[in-house]
Amino acid sequence: MRFMLLMIPHGYESAAPGTVPDDVERVGSMMAFNESLQKAGVLIGCEGLHPPSMGARVSFPGGKPKVVDGPFAEAKEVLGGYWLIDVASRAEAIEWASRCPGSENEVIEIRQVQEVEDFSPEVQDVASEFTSMQQTLKK
Repeated sequence: MRFMLLMIPHGYESAAPGTVPDDVERVGSMMAFNESLQKAGVLIGCEGLHPPSMGARVSFPGGKPKVVDGPFAEAKEVLGGYWLIDVASRAEAIEWASRCPGSENEVIEIRQVQEVEDFSPEVQDVASEFTSMQQTLKK
């Protein structure tokens, strides 16, 4: 089962453009955590994200795209990064998230990835090329 561990650092929603972690000890702790995921064979990928002040949002009012540049005034929680892991259960995903050396201003949200097999046969037929698209991305 694949899960995303979504890091939500409180305060990051108002971070200045170009803000990146600069605490060497903290980055080292995170790298050790990442390495433990890798050594256990559960890590698929992990990335940190630049702050919303460098991002954009595309919404679709009336079905037409509307672009708004960051920062986003209404944002209360934003993603600072993620891990994508492949584990046997939700409980195992929670266990891994609990091992993260997060600080008191951070929360990890755990979300299971939807698999094609989770959908009805009719939806699976429509999305039949999805699995091959994913395999192309993994190369």
